Amino acid sequence: MTDRPWLQSYPPGVPADLPPAPYTSLVALMEESFRQYAARPAYSFMGKEQTYGETDALSRAFAAYLQGLGLVKGDRVAVMMPNVPQYPVVVAAILRAGLVVVNVNPLYTARELEHQLKDSGSKAIVIIENFAHTLQKCIAATPVQHVVLCAMGDRLGALKGALVNYVVRKIKKMVPAYDLPGAVRFNEAVAQGERGTLHLPEILPDDVAVLQYTGGTTGVSKGAVLLHRNVIANVLQSQAWNDPVMKKVPAHEQATTVCALPLYHIFAFTVGMMLSMRTGGKLILIPNPRDLPAVLKELSKHVFHSFPAVNTLFNGLVNHPDFNKVDWSHLKVSVGGGMAVQGAVAQKWLEKTGCPICEGYGLSETSPSASCNPVTNTEFTGTIGVPIPGTWMKIIDDEGRDVPQGQAGEIVIKGPQVMAGYWQRPDETAKVMTSDGWFKTGDVGVMDEKGFFRIVDRKKDMILVSGFNVYPNEIEDVVARLDGVLECACVGVPDAQSGEVVKLVIVRKNPALDEATVRAYCRENLTGYKQPKVIEFRTELPKTPVGKILRRELRDKQ
Repeated sequence: MTDRPWLQSYPPGVPADLPPAPYTSLVALMEESFRQYAARPAYSFMGKEQTYGETDALSRAFAAYLQGLGLVKGDRVAVMMPNVPQYPVVVAAILRAGLVVVNVNPLYTARELEHQLKDSGSKAIVIIENFAHTLQKCIAATPVQHVVLCAMGDRLGALKGALVNYVVRKIKKMVPAYDLPGAVRFNEAVAQGERGTLHLPEILPDDVAVLQYTGGTTGVSKGAVLLHRNVIANVLQSQAWNDPVMKKVPAHEQATTVCALPLYHIFAFTVGMMLSMRTGGKLILIPNPRDLPAVLKELSKHVFHSFPAVNTLFNGLVNHPDFNKVDWSHLKVSVGGGMAVQGAVAQKWLEKTGCPICEGYGLSETSPSASCNPVTNTEFTGTIGVPIPGTWMKIIDDEGRDVPQGQAGEIVIKGPQVMAGYWQRPDETAKVMTSDGWFKTGDVGVMDEKGFFRIVDRKKDMILVSGFNVYPNEIEDVVARLDGVLECACVGVPDAQSGEVVKLVIVRKNPALDEATVRAYCRENLTGYKQPKVIEFRTELPKTPVGKILRRELRDKQ
């Protein structure tokens, strides 16, 4: 197959394929930037900047600390934090020590956290104290032997740090009581590491860098195995894609990216943190993107050029009364990903900022970026764009045959950013990887004559809530254990804010079971975006003759 109709849509200067990567590992990529840009600010957080040089020194010390615990190459370390400056330090340290990053959503319940720590075999976890109580509930059932506790104010200097921590703990009461004997504070771990020695292991392109957990069709969350070369490729692909507009940033301005997406999400991890590292840029860390007034107040203090976000955030910001207090005039690229960007939101964003939203597409399994609209576009296309450099995409039918252009079928992807498989799940890997290396996305799409792809449906019953994958099987599995539930099923229903929300339909065994009980149970066992927004009780569920629940029918009968 040599026909790549999308190449005609590439902006001038964007290569069809990438040259061989100049790095053997993400460590080599980061160390080049630490050397080249030592004096530059790498991260801005709550009014304080952290330079590349400081990030280098801190991560070197923390890497030595991790090795001093007896962790050896290939061991997994979980990271459970919002966007704080310790995050990039810890990620750099884990990779430098030859270990594997396991990104964890800090809002997980104890049940969800326990599964991920056990499945990944994580021996250590770096966690912000706000969520330490969750870890306390499940740590005994996991292989975790070492806990490092971070606090919001760790990197803000003695005075401001102490003040911020006091406010977070005592005034806002955001740190529930916990008991984790033997846990070590982040700054203490760094101090210990400074007294130790870092032994740099040889890290090869095919070594595992990240386990990025994603829901499974079986309802069990699986770790997408991302190798060093996968993430490097996606960083270089993203850089090549953004270059036509990012090269227009004036020489006296440091390329600056707003990081409002959580770093544990692969979109922010690669296209925020790692891409900014590669280009010597600055990342504005937003710890809580839901607090729109605080986000806009922070952005009003900065000149910034790149803004990767999800539709929900673009929509919330553009409709906020403080939107015009921010100087949007330097913005060169707004990338929408994680969920479909709505045309009305894109139109309003363009009107107010002068910068169109370029919608992209990707998955945890593709590190994540696979396609994107050209950054030189002047209007919103409503498509997921074209495959980025070095990436192949095509449409196949259920038998695996290519379908004619313009006809719907499953989108499959091939490229250097495609994962090595699912962590210790050869059976699940075999379901999504073809023998000749194509990854089956489960999304149904069409390609037009110019090589632009459009998503029309999903093969899987996955629900997409504000860019997060929610798998009905997991929710049904959890709810089915609640006393009084005979049967249940859940589907996604359209929602103006989140794109989709979870609707749960229950057949009661006990007529006394009410909505409040179900909601309280879901709060205890499911993180926020997985919790059902709509709960309905019925006398029976629609089923096939063999007894399979017809989710589609529940969706259609809104």
